[in-house]
Amino acid sequence: MTDPVAEVVSLLKPSPSISKLVTGGGQWLVERTELGSPFYCAVVEGHCRMMITGREPMLLTAGDFVLVPEIFSFTMSSLEPPPRGVPARRLETSPGVFRLGDPEAPADFRAMVGHCAFGSDDKALLVSLLPEVIHVRGEGRLMTLVRMINDEMRADRTAREMVLHRLLEVLLIEALRSTASAAASPGLLRGMADPLLAPTLRRIHEDPGRSMTVETLARDAAMSRSTFFDRFRREVGVAPMEYTTGWRMALAKELLREDVATAEIAHRVGYGSASAFSVAFSRHVGMPPGAYSRINSSG
Repeated sequence: MTDPVAEVVSLLKPSPSISKLVTGGGQWLVERTELGSPFYCAVVEGHCRMMITGREPMLLTAGDFVLVPEIFSFTMSSLEPPPRGVPARRLETSPGVFRLGDPEAPADFRAMVGHCAFGSDDKALLVSLLPEVIHVRGEGRLMTLVRMINDEMRADRTAREMVLHRLLEVLLIEALRSTASAAASPGLLRGMADPLLAPTLRRIHEDPGRSMTVETLARDAAMSRSTFFDRFRREVGVAPMEYTTGWRMALAKELLREDVATAEIAHRVGYGSASAFSVAFSRHVGMPPGAYSRINSSG
């Protein structure tokens, strides 16, 4: 059976960019303004405060894991941050190991921190299906995976890049399934937690080539059209056909990168002809399939 969460993570194409061990002592603060970079943090010892723009501050303690699939600005600090205007103290004591705060103060905080990148050019669509923030407490498997990524980043082993890509995929999936799905923000996890919507989402992912309308999807879900439409939009965050079209186009882009023929792609993603697919693709992407294939082909 198709697993929509696994498909989304696979299409995101996560790759590592930064992995570091951070220790802190005394008063310290780190402030970052990122351009949509995915961020994760696993607290090994002590505690800190994390503030993400537009959200309530979070208190992180040993055993906590945080993943933000798309982060623009945030701060992390000791529980009592340094006074405003005091220059941040940050020292790289060895490659990938950073000390925050007073270097003479006892270290009372330790965390593994990482940034990664999503290689998909549909990452905006895919990330929008995930929770804005994932905060998990006491999940040993997540801590182990972060340690493995941290260790692999510092080693020069055979097939290092492949291992890192796979570890990041597993980390993302483990974080997503460790989340209380029904309490997540609107998106794929919350939709999959809904027993009436989960079968619909699986069908969309399993057979994107079949004919689908709001009416047929509602009938399959044993709901009226209006009830189904409202429930889907509330739980998943987008209208049913917007989700279906977005997913079809994400798959079409992947197939175009693999040089699959346009007529075959049209059939696989639910269009009656190559011309109908070309019109829909051009409207959605801003260029015809042939031009997209030439620019992005992996062949």
